[in-house]
Amino acid sequence: MEKAKQTALDRAKIQLIANEFGTIVSQSNSTSIKNDNGKSEIDFISVGGSEVRGEWIETIGTPQYKISYEQNMLVVNVFVKGRIREITSAKIDIKAKVLRNGIEDKFESKDFNNGDDLYLSFVSPENGFLAVYLVDTDQKAYCLLPYRSQTDGIYQIEANRRYLFFSIKNAPRQDQQYVDEYVMTCNRSPEQNQIYIVFSPIPFVKAADNSLSEILPRELGFKDFITWVSKCKTSDRELQTLVIPIVIKQ
Repeated sequence: MEKAKQTALDRAKIQLIANEFGTIVSQSNSTSIKNDNGKSEIDFISVGGSEVRGEWIETIGTPQYKISYEQNMLVVNVFVKGRIREITSAKIDIKAKVLRNGIEDKFESKDFNNGDDLYLSFVSPENGFLAVYLVDTDQKAYCLLPYRSQTDGIYQIEANRRYLFFSIKNAPRQDQQYVDEYVMTCNRSPEQNQIYIVFSPIPFVKAADNSLSEILPRELGFKDFITWVSKCKTSDRELQTLVIPIVIKQ
């Protein structure tokens, strides 16, 4: 049910942005010819897609859901109000992958079991600044990056370098004293969480949070977190957020 509601909300946001600013439709074609002992093989690849020309800044109020069943199918309708803005230039092409029980990109996964290790790989073509949060089903936002013991509230990224986070062994020597390692847990199964990747070429500082446990990351309420994200987006048109949903099972 929670996954269905999140899917409906995401689609509603995209549709609202598309209705206001339209979409960008793109298509690229590639043809390759291979000749082997007089026999020719032709490969034709066509890649198409579409993107909305805006972004969601903040949600106003609480989304309202209407759940029903039609022809033995679950139907989720959502009514949501928010603030959006038009995208007038291309965003920086960042690459972020959530990894399960492995440090290479081939271990990318959105499905975790209780006790699995969490890692994150990240690459940006430009220098910038990065923050990473996990939002759980109890509407708490945990700051995974910057690390707990870092006091400057900011993590700087160098261009064209692959970063692997949450692994002491694979961290740069100067960062090893700060690195936190994470094991995924859940109190009920399945549990829907979201990883928020916040990146900008312009310096920004993480949200104000609190340390309420020696074994958990610093945290703040989801409403305060989203308010912080909205303020950052309002003052910085280059800032972008990437939300990666994950599921944890017992």
